[in-house]
Amino acid sequence: MKTKLPSYVFIMAMLGTPIAYAQQKYTSTPAGAYTVVKNQGGQTLGYSPASGVKVLTVDGLAFKDLNTNGKLDKYEDWRLPFDVRAKDLAAKMSVAQIAGLMLYSRHQPIPAPPAGPFTGTYHGKAFAESGAKPSDLTDQQIDFLTKDNVRHVLVTSVQSPSIAAEWNNNMQALTEGIGLGIPANNSSDPRHGIVASAEFNAGAGGQISMWPGSLGMAATFNPDITEGFGHIAAAEYRALGIATALSPQVDIASEPRWWRVSGTFGEDPQLATDMARAYIDGFQTSEGSKEIAGGWGYSSVNAMVKHWPSGGSGEGGRDAHYGYGKYAVYPAHQFEKNVVPFTEGAFKLKGKTGMASAVMPYYTISYAQDTKNGENVGNNYNKYIINDMLRGKYKYDGVVCTDWLVTADETAVDVFLSGKSWGVEKLTVDQRHYKALMAGVDQFGGNSDAAPVLAAYKMGVKEYGEAFMRKRFEQSAVRLLKNIFRVGLFENPYLNTDETQATVGKAEYMAAGYDAQLKSIVMLKNKANVLPLTKNKTVYIPKQFTPAGKNFLGIPYPEKLDYPVSMAVVKKYFNVTENPDEADYALVFINSPASQGGYSADDAKNGGNGYLPISLQYKPYTATGARATSIAGGDPLEKTTNRSYKGKTSTAINTSDLNMVTDTYAKMKGKPIIVSVMMNNATVFGEFEQNANALLVQFGVQDQAVLDILTGNTEPSGLLPLQMPADMATVEQQAEDLPLDMKCYKDAEGHVYDFAYGLNWKGVIKDARTAKFQHSTKIN
Repeated sequence: MKTKLPSYVFIMAMLGTPIAYAQQKYTSTPAGAYTVVKNQGGQTLGYSPASGVKVLTVDGLAFKDLNTNGKLDKYEDWRLPFDVRAKDLAAKMSVAQIAGLMLYSRHQPIPAPPAGPFTGTYHGKAFAESGAKPSDLTDQQIDFLTKDNVRHVLVTSVQSPSIAAEWNNNMQALTEGIGLGIPANNSSDPRHGIVASAEFNAGAGGQISMWPGSLGMAATFNPDITEGFGHIAAAEYRALGIATALSPQVDIASEPRWWRVSGTFGEDPQLATDMARAYIDGFQTSEGSKEIAGGWGYSSVNAMVKHWPSGGSGEGGRDAHYGYGKYAVYPAHQFEKNVVPFTEGAFKLKGKTGMASAVMPYYTISYAQDTKNGENVGNNYNKYIINDMLRGKYKYDGVVCTDWLVTADETAVDVFLSGKSWGVEKLTVDQRHYKALMAGVDQFGGNSDAAPVLAAYKMGVKEYGEAFMRKRFEQSAVRLLKNIFRVGLFENPYLNTDETQATVGKAEYMAAGYDAQLKSIVMLKNKANVLPLTKNKTVYIPKQFTPAGKNFLGIPYPEKLDYPVSMAVVKKYFNVTENPDEADYALVFINSPASQGGYSADDAKNGGNGYLPISLQYKPYTATGARATSIAGGDPLEKTTNRSYKGKTSTAINTSDLNMVTDTYAKMKGKPIIVSVMMNNATVFGEFEQNANALLVQFGVQDQAVLDILTGNTEPSGLLPLQMPADMATVEQQAEDLPLDMKCYKDAEGHVYDFAYGLNWKGVIKDARTAKFQHSTKIN
């Protein structure tokens, strides 16, 4: 490591001019040396000498000469407001550079895999054969950064935190030396999920802290926990080189069959609103020395709230990642209720940053909701939804980024990675980009190709003239650039790998995450106070069968029969037997019913319309009470517009989970059975509740957390963030757009599994949380 003072310090000292203390520190990294310059009372700069960027001295302070023109431009002056800097830079950018800023890369694993949808090469070879370092940029990354001017990159898996930091430094050194020196704004989908089998260890640094999923956060009914998570997650994100979170997902889970319910904060608009506000305040707010201005700074992460105007009302529970789920419907006329977590939460923060810095519309066609133009097109293309509502009515002027692949062509009605140009399938790719821009979109998710954006610019010039279209592009550029200035990336986008390793997964973060997991677990039933269990008793745990199938990307996986929990962890609490006759208790770990998604290609091939019911029960379900005619329908790849599944039958993929409970009940011959449900969607408990002495629900926690509750190390305190339906008939009768409108299940103890219900050791929980939220269940 070398330390030296730059020559301008000595020159200024000789002239007797007040000097801002500026120390250059060279830190060796696999990406090459980068230099840190500390301004006394000002911002710390980081730059790579290899990029060609020099340091300017003005008023005794150091500034980066990002465009290497030898003078201090407004956008390079860290003393000026973000808005002034962004407007100055946008005016200097070429149309091609702005077009690149409007792009958002596809998913980037680090290092890139040799095959699959997210593959990449290194000098033309797969990673294992290339001799490249894991932190090197792929050929594809170099290409889209240099040729297409992409500056927004979506990071997925990383080999380790330190590799992520080195990769970030490589990327930033490259972009710093190109054109105007605009840094990369890397982003991530939620990445704080749990490894169920991992044993909690307060000193388990090196990997990211583990927290319950969004539905689990909601089950705590405590926004302070969610805000605390936001601060911790932001610190870990920034240590990984991530400055934008593609979250939170604040769609109201008003349709219980939707497969993305687990990513929401539940079905109550007020709870989702409070959680959204807390989450974004936590992510976006910098304090103390980390703050630059207005709550923004070096510990801030831009929050891209999604999915405007809520994607939780897909007809029949189908999801709009697929052509068969493209329509959101509003039979109860509750469209305005669905936007509440945005308008009252994400756009009305308590913290200084004011509102979420970015918004992502969902794929869905909000059917028959465009009251101005009457268009039934995807939300990303709908001028009424984006420009008139979001921009006009609600005064939102942050970034609007499309969901991924909305401008690509649809290839199949039931393929996840197919294009999702719902309602504009007949337009060309160029025309789709133009239509989205004119609707108010700033950025295109999953598109690293500038050509269609440049083509859209030419269309605008032809229709409105050069001055209009240049102004329109600069408008989006300013929005996008402000989000990069606010988090300090123009000053210092580089990471110290030692600091990264010390930050990500640090002991206090791990402890906070585990505490949140414990608080998210809901106890539904505790017959005769069978819980808590006595430690070191003998337990029987049945194995879980998973049938062969395909994941959401269409990649097949084999069947397996294995224990559903880590037996190494279980054995620290209990003795384990494979003979139920020897057991004091049985512990049964199951997942909520999983359905096929509501569509069958085989049904379509055999003369049907392809549509099947999505079931929340394990046993076969026949939809005798479904609509005879769907509210919405139609796709260029379909022959029918009626998507009804009335009279058809479907069976849960994991129906064997029900058998685990019933078989164990028979084998235990009256001895206690405790069932723990990993819940992704609401569940019809009537199929098995009577066979369980105790019931727990969790939304993504470590096995150890469940065992700590079962054995009384911690008292359960979670509450249901969703209603549990009495049966599938009530599911069919509820309206996709109306939350809290189901008849709820009543168990053998007389308890109703309604929203905000939960037990502790004393009985039904009644506290400040239930007093605030249980009134919402009266919405019908």
